[in-house]
Amino acid sequence: MAGRRRIPALPTPPKGWPIGSYPTYEEAQRAVDYLADQQFPVERVTIVGVDLMQVERVTGRLTWPKVLGGGVLSGAWLGLFVGLILALLTMTPDPWAALLTGLVAGVFFGLITSAVPYAMARGTRDFSSTMQLVAGRYDVLCDPQNAERGRDLLARLTI
Repeated sequence: MAGRRRIPALPTPPKGWPIGSYPTYEEAQRAVDYLADQQFPVERVTIVGVDLMQVERVTGRLTWPKVLGGGVLSGAWLGLFVGLILALLTMTPDPWAALLTGLVAGVFFGLITSAVPYAMARGTRDFSSTMQLVAGRYDVLCDPQNAERGRDLLARLTI
């Protein structure tokens, strides 16, 4: 345990000297993997995403049929799951009744939990999307004692 580096409490800004900069996370990860293959002390290396951007990609237009259909589907799956659990735990003579009850209740609650928020938005967000945090580049940092060796090793790497 004596040689292990203590991970700093989060959030802390990264420290170290840059030994490489890459346009994608995969390339930065490959660089650190290469350092590990060369017996470099990678526990002294940090990958830092620089120029962070929050990207929202619009996936489609929302309409009442899509919102209600999604509510019915998600509610039905949840209801079937709850009905299955009830059927298994209660050991009723008719497990189909528990499954059907769960399905109907799930569809009902799925409709409500999808329709109410959509109605409350009043058309201010009539689209679906996904959010992603991306970086403009990825820097590989290293402690000053090993930075020169790390830079030399990464200079030999062809990505």
